[in-house]
Amino acid sequence: MTFEDLKEQIAAGQVDTVLVCIVDMQGRLMGKRFHADAFLEMAEGETHCCNYLLATDLAMATPDGYASTSWERGYGDYIMKPDLSTLRPVPWLDGTAMVLCDVIDHHTHAPVAHSPREMLKAQIARCAELGLSPVMATELEFFLFKGTHDEIAAGGFQKLEPISTYNEDYSIMQTSKEEPVMRPIRNHLRAMGIPIEGSKGEAEAGQEELNVKYDEALATADHHTLAKHGIKEIAHQQGYAATFLPKWHQDRVGSAAHVHQSLWKEGANAFFDESAPLGKSKLMDHYMAGLLKYAADFTYFMAPYINSYKRFAKGTFAPTQLVWSVDNRTAAFRLCGEGSKAVRVECRVPGSDMNPYLAQAAMLAAGLKGIEEKLELQDAFAGDAYAGKPQQHIPNTLLAAREALLASDMLREAFGEEVITHYARAAEWEIEEFNRVVTDYEVARGFEKA
Repeated sequence: MTFEDLKEQIAAGQVDTVLVCIVDMQGRLMGKRFHADAFLEMAEGETHCCNYLLATDLAMATPDGYASTSWERGYGDYIMKPDLSTLRPVPWLDGTAMVLCDVIDHHTHAPVAHSPREMLKAQIARCAELGLSPVMATELEFFLFKGTHDEIAAGGFQKLEPISTYNEDYSIMQTSKEEPVMRPIRNHLRAMGIPIEGSKGEAEAGQEELNVKYDEALATADHHTLAKHGIKEIAHQQGYAATFLPKWHQDRVGSAAHVHQSLWKEGANAFFDESAPLGKSKLMDHYMAGLLKYAADFTYFMAPYINSYKRFAKGTFAPTQLVWSVDNRTAAFRLCGEGSKAVRVECRVPGSDMNPYLAQAAMLAAGLKGIEEKLELQDAFAGDAYAGKPQQHIPNTLLAAREALLASDMLREAFGEEVITHYARAAEWEIEEFNRVVTDYEVARGFEKA
């Protein structure tokens, strides 16, 4: 939707509301609903939001310990500057359009460095300096449950009932039963301008996967974020709840958000070299070597919560070792499309709770560092990475990932000291909040026996 399209639709009475949104640390849409006429008055200008929106947790608490915002500093404003290139309709909401905004410091008028969208844009700019353009695709895995989020919360999140009763991976029969939810998801998102390719049942009861066509990195992150938001809202309209929690039950497979990536130059895949083994160029070798060398450093940006680490389990298609392999779903990094112009690397580490801007930005930072350092790529792993000789393990707790984040000179160089400190505090807060809670598991295990 162009700005002129929007003006015409408002004049015709087809649009009366515009969602003006930023993307927060958790990858969620936050913002305001403008009357359409009022939006036209400010669209090429700005509006404001509280700066705590980039320093909250999942529950919208305002933890202390952030340098960028605090009670002492009075919780001032950020500027929300509409990026009119992101205008689009919201087909499942009557008379509604939306736009994403850049986040700008109210006092310095500089972009806010720890804004997720800004972090990704900075790494894309680094690619551009090398004449490269990052092209990515993300997969959205999630579970559908009977009942809305509100109904499930009112029941204390007990007796969760998935939309199906058996592993529906690629099942046409079961997914036909789910079409009252999945069909409007596909069609509404496609009408929104998101290049939806299709959906399928995933490897667990009630688990779905939505596939979106690859695109330039920023567009891919936008598409992922809007699709995730849309899935929740559309499922709610149909009386169901969609969750992107990576591991909702210890006996069930978790949900991932795999990221496919390549670098392009002059309209062609710079990772492809038809004369090289597997069709991968030396540039791709360096990039993948960077991903492997620094994977522990940026694990936090792929797995940002306590629950994220419950997903990394043997025999679940979630990786446990930081190795690469050729078309092998037990490895953390999978070479796809070998020998073809579609050759690319898939990172299988991120869970469905990742913020796509942060994850993509961190991967680009690591890959670009591998190119700068001309790192040599280790030999491909062959066989079952779960059973293979121990290699470099993925950090297995949020605490370990936070420590790796704080120790990373590569990420400090890429994002700046203030950004790393900011997100390290976010991880620390998640740990503090979890550690103070007495869980159902602890009570059941020790109530009599301790």
